Amino acid sequence: MRKKRLLFIPLMIALMLTFNTIAYADDVPYDTYNYDSWGDIVYTPAAYVPEKHLSGADLGIGNFVTPQDFYVTDDGYIYVADTGNNRIVVTTKDWKLVKVIDQFMNDGKKDGFKSPSGIYVTKDKRVYIADTDNNRVVALKDDGSLYQIISNPKSEVLADNFVFTPQKVTVDYANRVYVIAKGMFQGIMAFDETGNFTSFSGTINVQITTLEKIWRKFSTKAQRSRQSLFIPTEFTGIDVDSDGFVFATNVDNEGTQAVRRLNPKGQDVIDKNDKYKLGGDLIFRLMGDYSGASHISDIVVREKGIYSVVDSTRGRIFTYDHEGNLLYIFGGLGSQMGTFKMPTAIEKIDDNIAVLDSTNAEVLTFSETEYGKLINEAVGLRYDGDETKAVEKWKQVLKLDSNYELAYVGIGKSYLAAGKNKLAMKYLKLGMNKEYYSIAFKRYRNDILKDNLGYILTGVVVIIAGYSVVSRVKKHKREEQN
Repeated sequence: MRKKRLLFIPLMIALMLTFNTIAYADDVPYDTYNYDSWGDIVYTPAAYVPEKHLSGADLGIGNFVTPQDFYVTDDGYIYVADTGNNRIVVTTKDWKLVKVIDQFMNDGKKDGFKSPSGIYVTKDKRVYIADTDNNRVVALKDDGSLYQIISNPKSEVLADNFVFTPQKVTVDYANRVYVIAKGMFQGIMAFDETGNFTSFSGTINVQITTLEKIWRKFSTKAQRSRQSLFIPTEFTGIDVDSDGFVFATNVDNEGTQAVRRLNPKGQDVIDKNDKYKLGGDLIFRLMGDYSGASHISDIVVREKGIYSVVDSTRGRIFTYDHEGNLLYIFGGLGSQMGTFKMPTAIEKIDDNIAVLDSTNAEVLTFSETEYGKLINEAVGLRYDGDETKAVEKWKQVLKLDSNYELAYVGIGKSYLAAGKNKLAMKYLKLGMNKEYYSIAFKRYRNDILKDNLGYILTGVVVIIAGYSVVSRVKKHKREEQN
């Protein structure tokens, strides 16, 4: 594992980076940057720029109060968990109010929410709400009637005094419900379609000895609960892709991995890149304001294997591709339009990215620039296997940012797949990718050997024949002398 870098940048370097930022002339209220192959900051054009913001007052329903989550459906409806107001606010993607959900009928009686902090909407419009301070998950049908309540889960792996306090919720294509619960370090709680607790997902396994396994087998339930495996992480955000893989973010004080992709068995199968580590910022202070590793609070799964996460420590959005490459970074804390006080959730609205700011009690949207659009398109084309078109997009990216190493690597990989090994070597070297450069070099060397095999064999035959002739001449001379 690489030694962690700390943010102690001398004044002269900071000034140079400032001039570099100005050179790109992106009029945004935050720095936009990435990291090079050495792990150093390289400033870039902005991939996304602020577009607009929306508050409850803009909708005519009074200000949101400490909203904690929101969700955008495929057909463009936005559901906001207005936590402090104990309600769910529904709008169109054009920010027109549709309805406010603050109560429902439960066994013939009116029921409501208490600090709802998580929300998810299924394809068939069932609304799942993490009704936090009521210690339950409430699922409503599209017409507002009650579909299901998940509360007070029971299992031998749960302590007798366990209090179910759901904070985030998502549902996969098989109607399995996944819940991030407060203080639950064993993993994400998984429930079947009937609402029964089945297992933990994303649990970090700790190796135990055979003796410990035997002891656990014969121990009581109370003893087993006291001997729970230590899980050095707490989950913070959750989303699910169309294939049923759960993407989750977790607290990571070391900055090594704050994102996981969990299969139906709960195993982490995410593709990681040792260069980026899926932990947000690679460089950070240990002391002072906004110090420490990035605190990734939420995640949104986008198209073509792309996903974005939001860091509440420094207000930044990090976007990765399906191979774990860091594509771009933008956002920041502040009081200007386009900056945050406390970002807690992230979603996508068509091609835009939207972030919920809990302290400012508003949703901010960001639109993609030409730079961001080209990167997204290039990654998508490569994801679909269309390497030729991806090369053209990467070359356009390089016209806007000649330091973008991933573009060089993308072009190099495309040429490598096409058998153009010499060209692949050129671009992979510029992209500082040792692994694929080595592959290209070996293939190029084999190409040279293959193309010149006839000449090489002819040369070998000539050398052998010449050696044979010289040997016979020498032998004949020795015989004449004798």
